[in-house]
Amino acid sequence: MLEKILERKKGILRDIGEKVLEGKRISPKEAIKLFYEADLTYVGSFAEHINRKKNGMFAYFIVNRQINPTNICIYQCNFCSFGVVKSDPRAYEMSPREVFKRIEEAHLMGAKEVHIVGGIPPHWGYEDYIDLVRKVKENFPDMVVKAWTAIEIHHMSKISGKSYEEVLLDLKSVGLDAIPGGGAEIFSERVRKIIAPYKATGEEYLEVHRTAHRLGIPTNATMLYGHLETYEERVEHMEKLRELQDETGGFQVFIPLAYWPEGTKLGGKRTSSVDDLKTIAIARIFLDNFDHIKAYWVTLGERVAQVALNMGADDLDGTIVEEKIVHSAGTKSAIGHTKDRLIKLIRDAGKIPVERDTFYKPVAIYP
Repeated sequence: MLEKILERKKGILRDIGEKVLEGKRISPKEAIKLFYEADLTYVGSFAEHINRKKNGMFAYFIVNRQINPTNICIYQCNFCSFGVVKSDPRAYEMSPREVFKRIEEAHLMGAKEVHIVGGIPPHWGYEDYIDLVRKVKENFPDMVVKAWTAIEIHHMSKISGKSYEEVLLDLKSVGLDAIPGGGAEIFSERVRKIIAPYKATGEEYLEVHRTAHRLGIPTNATMLYGHLETYEERVEHMEKLRELQDETGGFQVFIPLAYWPEGTKLGGKRTSSVDDLKTIAIARIFLDNFDHIKAYWVTLGERVAQVALNMGADDLDGTIVEEKIVHSAGTKSAIGHTKDRLIKLIRDAGKIPVERDTFYKPVAIYP
């Protein structure tokens, strides 16, 4: 099939396809060319070729619980409709008891992971972040704790005067197992100054992850696309992740996150399904040193996520149960899914469902 696709192409698109078939790395210029000139069938077919070499017919999911402890945030980013000031009537803050109750419910349902991210409230001290991880691990010792984005860790470093390494060692000592990929947004300084002017820079985000990898803490990576960035800036973002992965090998998965504009200061339009699928496919082709590409069903919706499983993606994420950040921006996807629902979505996409843990080790295979 791929040979027939190549027969109909000339010039650089043919050259890129031949490089993929030979297992060679494509350049940033070639990735940009794919965004501008390649059709969806072309990039999807070659992306799935790479995916099947890496993951066969397996498609992964996890039984997990996402918890957003508060939406109070000092960074009123223009692309975000989740974070609010403390006086806003929409503001909320969970007590430790509320957090534990939600984790216990998920634990009884077989959850393997708790994913904790939220706003950055001005009244939280350094120990508040440390204590929450400590108490979660003490109460649920067999749960993997994946907590605090690089932005939160950067903030913890600022308010404590500690280095990234010292912060991460403190977190690791009380039970942190992994770090989620949120907060990357887009590394372009031009765009970042507009959509998130007060957040950690792209280089600071990368340095947090570099430090975590050096300390043996695996992390994920994201990219928020579909707002003000160009195709060139998307590729630049992925290139910086690819370079760090070459250096450390510590990233587990790349997660392209579609921008949802509802309720944001930035506004704009929702990305198209074609753009979503093309971005996932090109990511799979370009990020040759990443084992996994996620089709995050929360931002994509079920149907597009299923198609993505045949265009380079191999993971849907998980049951999640209660996601607030993207839902505040208008996504109409379900709040959470059961394990049976995720299994059915993967099977209906023609793939073999694999329940995994946080580190992509299979827990159960559902042939």
